[in-house]
Amino acid sequence: MARAMYEYTKTVLSKVSFDATLFCKEVQKAVRRLLPYELEELRIFIQSLINQNPELNQCLIYLKT
Repeated sequence: MARAMYEYTKTVLSKVSFDATLFCKEVQKAVRRLLPYELEELRIFIQSLINQNPELNQCLIYLKT
């Protein structure tokens, strides 16, 4: 089930990437729900979204734990 949560998180983050505030809230939720190795994969995914939408860069602080 954890893998399904990772895929769901990626879908949600893609859909809210238009708004940095919503995006940050969803990243915070992901940090609480995902496994450590999934967070590493999520960081890579978020980097690709940041290339398209640079203002999302501020949300990376939630992944630096």
